Amino acid sequence: MTMPYLVSFHMGWLIGSVLLGFCMGWISVVQRGNGTSKVTARWLAALVAGLVAASFAHVVPGRFGYWLDLGLVLFACYLVGCTIGAWLRYWVVSRSQPVA
Repeated sequence: MTMPYLVSFHMGWLIGSVLLGFCMGWISVVQRGNGTSKVTARWLAALVAGLVAASFAHVVPGRFGYWLDLGLVLFACYLVGCTIGAWLRYWVVSRSQPVA
């Protein structure tokens, strides 16, 4: 499978992933939780880096490799949507506050 085929075949799901990420990015600016610890964030980053490396090296063959590639592309689209949504929410809120 090539990446253009993956993108063209799953375009609706990819757009949905971006839109879901946008909505979550817009909402998450308001959330005041503790977040994840630095240790957990490092483990998650190492996990994602390992999955990306496995995808590029074609370690996982067949259907599961296809699902891995699709999951990583969907996750990347979700993160792009989150970033855009959070940035736009920050921009809108900072413009509406009075100057000190």
